[in-house]
Formats: sequence, structure tokens, C-alpha cells
Amino acid sequence: MLDATSLGACLYVPATHPDLPRIAHGDKLAHLRSLIFCTEDAVSEADVPLALSNIEKALLDLKRSERRHLFIRVRSPHILDLVLQMPGADRIDGFVLPKVSHHNFSSYMDKLRATGHAVMPTLETREAFNEHDMSRLLALMDRVGVHERICCLRIGGNDLLSLIGMRRPRGRTIYQTPIGTVISKLVTTFRPYGFSLSAPVFEYLDDIATLDCEVEEDLYHGLVGKTAIYPNQVSQIESHYSVRSADLEAAQLILAENSAAVFRFQDAMCEPATHRNWANAILKSARIYGCRGTVSELEQHVVE
Repeated sequence: MLDATSLGACLYVPATHPDLPRIAHGDKLAHLRSLIFCTEDAVSEADVPLALSNIEKALLDLKRSERRHLFIRVRSPHILDLVLQMPGADRIDGFVLPKVSHHNFSSYMDKLRATGHAVMPTLETREAFNEHDMSRLLALMDRVGVHERICCLRIGGNDLLSLIGMRRPRGRTIYQTPIGTVISKLVTTFRPYGFSLSAPVFEYLDDIATLDCEVEEDLYHGLVGKTAIYPNQVSQIESHYSVRSADLEAAQLILAENSAAVFRFQDAMCEPATHRNWANAILKSARIYGCRGTVSELEQHVVE
């Protein structure tokens, strides 16, 4: 199944976009790793027929790419049904499921049972604030035949802010709002069970400094990838995904077959038994996004 790390910054494109077929076929925005064609919040109710018509045209003669991943964010289980019936639907990577909770998750998955599509459920309803409701959703997701279909869980930051009557303040990261604690709780609820989570959109196009700060916070919270709403955001976001050379060195030492049970490296304790998952994630990111910084001399000292 598709690994969430490879998606990077997913660009959301309204399905009403006039160039949707060219974007789908790579004639435009060909450099992007992943795209999500949206039929939900980015499309008004009156424009849904146009959005579906655009998607149908985009799927014609579509060739699946291992380098570029395409998802469709459906509006409802009914819209999912309509897209699945379109010629070429089997050649997209999967679907983003909006406003998922334990009330509707099974309705979506029942329709996808016979397909090979990956799914990205979005956590953006009031249930996301409730630990009990998230535990019920986790129980539905953490099942054989379902878990492996879930590429990652997307966090709908703007929808969550809307539920508490707020909009993200300019010049502040999402972690400087009440949603910051919600994100932390979602990570500690789902990550221990092997689910990746991706970061919310940053809506201000003229505030590069705050976006940089937010992406760093995304990484500190263990999130993988981020929603982008403008092509120029993609390279800026993904520039943070290259790993520090010091981290790569530490990861390689931690994963070495002859590594000590505990050792000192660059004045930090390294303990393979507890740092192995982190080290594997670092190596995966390095393979995809590269490495930054100067490689220091390797030093390894057993902690006394």
C-alpha cells in the first residue's frame, strides 16, 4: 500500500478547475508528488455536476504513475459511488473521505470493499474533540482488511477551528490555537496503532515565515506531509522534509547490526530498543527528500 511519507505536500485542486484534465495527465504541475481533486468544501453545491464532469474528462486515458499520486476527495458516499462508476477510476490511487467519524466510516468503506484504492479519512468533525468518539473510530479502522487500506489520516484544521467559532489568526501557527492540543491528542490516539497523520492546510499565501515555523511544528508532532492550497507552497513545505545529516548519521548507527544497546553520539544517548522506529522514519525521509547539512565525523561511545 502507498506510504504516506512519499506523498509530501498534497496540493488540493477544486474539481471545477478548468485545467483539471491537463493537471491529471501531468501536462501541468507535473513536478508535484501528489494531488487531491476536491468535490467537497472547495466546490459549491450548484457546481457539483461541473466538478463530476471535469473528473470524468480527467480520468479518460489516465495512466497510473508511481511517481505522481492522484486522489479524489469525494463529497459523500453517493458521490463516491458516481466516481467509482467512471471509466478510469481504477487508475487513481485512492480517495480522501471528508468529515469521517464512527457514524459514516463504514458507509464509505463498504463501497470500496471490492476496489484496490487507498483511502485518507479526514478528521474534521466535532467528534475529533472527543476521546471516546475517536476510540470508537479507531476500533473501526484498526481491523484486518481496513487498516492496510488507510494511507494516512488527514487533519482538517480549518473545519475544526470553525466548530469552535474561530479562524486561524494571521501570523500564528495552528499550534498556537486551541487546535494544537487536539492535534497532539489525535497523534497519541492513532499513531501507536500504526496510522500516519498529515498536517492541516496553512491558508495565508503571503506569510512564508509562519508557514516555515508551522511545518517544523508539524514534524515535531510526528505528522507526515501537509495539505497545500497553492502550488508555490509545495516546494516550501517539502524543503523541510529533507533530514539533517546528524540525524541521518544517528539513525544509521541505531539501525546498525552491531550497535550497542545504548551509546553516546553527538552528546545524546542513543538506545536502539526505543529509537528504532524514529531511525527507520529518518532513513525513509532521507531516501525520498534527501539530506541537508554537513556530515560530521562519526563518533560512537558507550554510555557508562
